[in-house]
This record gives sequence, C-alpha cells and structure tokens, in this order.
Amino acid sequence: METEEKKTVHRGIKKGLYVIPTAFTAANVAMGFLAVLYSIRGFQIVITDPAGAAGYFDYAAVAIGLAILFDTLDGRVARMTKTATEIGVQFDSLADVLTFGIAPIALIYSWAIGASFNEHSSEHALGVFLLFMYLMCGAFRLARFNLQATRPRVLQEGTPKVDKKNFVGLPIPPAAGLMASLVHFSPYPLSFHGEGFARFYAYLVMILIAVLGILMVSTLRYSSMKTVGTGRRNLYIVLIIAAVGMLMWLYSRYVLLILSVGYVSHGILWYILSSLQPRSSQPKEDRVSEITEN
Repeated sequence: METEEKKTVHRGIKKGLYVIPTAFTAANVAMGFLAVLYSIRGFQIVITDPAGAAGYFDYAAVAIGLAILFDTLDGRVARMTKTATEIGVQFDSLADVLTFGIAPIALIYSWAIGASFNEHSSEHALGVFLLFMYLMCGAFRLARFNLQATRPRVLQEGTPKVDKKNFVGLPIPPAAGLMASLVHFSPYPLSFHGEGFARFYAYLVMILIAVLGILMVSTLRYSSMKTVGTGRRNLYIVLIIAAVGMLMWLYSRYVLLILSVGYVSHGILWYILSSLQPRSSQPKEDRVSEITEN
C-alpha cells in the first residue's frame, strides 16, 4: 500500500510540473495584453498630455521586456523538467504572435507612426503597411520554426537544417525587444520633438521595421543561447548574468538598447565574416575522388 501511495504522489508531482512552463507562457500573454492596453491609453493622450503618454509607452515597453524574460524561462523550465509537449510548443507560438507581433506594432504605431503623420497622409499609410508586413514576417518566422522543429527531414531541399545552437532568421522576441528598448530609451512620443524631427525619426523607425521584417524571414544564423550555462563554466556565467542584471537595474535604458542592438546585429556580422572567409571552389567529393584515383 505504501508503495502504491508513493507512486501516486510521484505521478501527481510529475503532472504538476507540466503546469509550470504553461504558467510562464500565460505570463507572457499577460504582458503582451498589458502592452497593448498601455499603448492604446498612451495614444489617447499623446497630444494633450505627452508626459502621461510617455509613462504609458514606457510601461508597454517594460511589459514587452518582461514577456521576453517569461518566454525564455518557459522553454528552459520545460527542458529542465522534461515537460515539453506539442501543445506547449503551439501555445508558445500563439503567445509570441500576440506579445512580440501585435503588442510592439501597437506600441510603435502609437509612439511613432500615429503620433507623427496625419491619418490620411501617404506616410501614414506606408507606416501601417510596414507594420503589417512586420507582423506577417513574424508569423511566417514562427511557422517556419515550428515546421523545422517538428519535421526537419521533410523540408524542401536547400532549406537549412535544424541547429539547436542557432536559429535560422532573426527570432521575433529580439525583434520586438529592439523596438521596445528603443521606446524605453526615449518614451516621449515623437510628436513631442516637433514636426520636423518627428517626421525624420518616424522615417528611421519605419526603415528599422522593414529591416527587422527582412531579417526574420532571412536565413541568417542567430545564436539560440540554449547552451549558455550548461557547460563547466557555470560560475562565470552566473557572475556575468548577475553583473548584467545589476547594470540593467541601474542603467536599463542604455543597457537594454545595447543588448538588443547587439543581438540583432550579430547575425549580420556573423554572415559578413563567414562570407569573407576563403572557401575552396572545388567540392569536397571531387577532391576525395581525385585522391582515390591517384
């Protein structure tokens, strides 16, 4: 009887572990939901109360940043507890569409596009189009990631293989993190800086949105950071994380912007450096056959 009771308790604990990653994903959804609400509230007072709008925009940016933290933790917790499930993967992707797709779009529109351009102008229409394309690229990026993770051998020829250490294309959370860190760095709406500067900065933001969309559907490699902290030098990793965490607390506006820009740009630099490396023009199989014949 005691053995059966122990088995029952063990099974109950095991089933309870499956709730933990889902709870982090739910927190991710909650942060995206709050970010959308804060963005809408800030846009309502962007003309009458720029300071109040800046506060709402900053709250929205921080919410997206916390969502990135929860999104990182749910995957790590699922792998540590061995509770990763197919429904968890799909739930996480749907949460990412909201938190890192719709939420940053609402924030950037309220902070930059809608605050800088007239609703009936061609610039406003172009900004809305670019935001829509960002969302489409992000959704496509998530769909491609799910397909590569579940059916890596069925992919078309020429598609990069699944690499646990690297992502193919810019993941959507860092893309949203860059936009959120930009707003967190300067939360006042662009219209606060005057019409001329507002339009100029809005054009730069639109270019950034287009670049992020292209990077998400590209085949550039980005480090997944999944192996961080799994080696023998865990102590050094903990010290680095602690130092970065303290810097974030003290200088969050600068540190978060530097980290997000660094991650988004490292894939481009990685590609440039790999392209500059000399490669042999002769295929490896041909060289082996020549050696065998000789």
